Amino acid sequence: MDCRVVVEAAVPVYDVETTDEAVRIAISKTGKMLNPDLNYVEISMGSRTSPDGEQLPPAFVAADEALVALELEMSVFNVEREEHAARIARKEIGQRLHEIPLTVLRVEPLEDGDDAGTRGSDRTDEDDATSDDHGEERAPVESTDGDANAGDDLLPEFEEMVEDER
Repeated sequence: MDCRVVVEAAVPVYDVETTDEAVRIAISKTGKMLNPDLNYVEISMGSRTSPDGEQLPPAFVAADEALVALELEMSVFNVEREEHAARIARKEIGQRLHEIPLTVLRVEPLEDGDDAGTRGSDRTDEDDATSDDHGEERAPVESTDGDANAGDDLLPEFEEMVEDER
């Protein structure tokens, strides 16, 4: 099963005056902490509501410091159940966002083709790439089906390229 996991992060930001500035800085700061290892995680503003249900800005600013609610979305592949996907996403993101509290907001099972715009969308066929239990993709394993000379086709091309360069 493949799942889309949305995690909420409370990102502290310092020396800001407005909520817009705080959100921009928090997104930039979070992106720097996640990249390049987790560049497939989508970062967006979180939503906050008051106890009465009133919409609030995604950041709370006081004394030139802010706490910004961000939503981080990622796809996790080949998991046993939704709880497993949530644990993997929280662990992967949490390892890079030190001292930032995380809460899993939702886990949605993906149907084939639902993960457009994420790391998984660069797969051309479900059978061509596989993932391990942590959502990390691995290259497909080529089978030689008993053909002992399967790798020999690569060597003549390489030698031809070297000769062409001389």
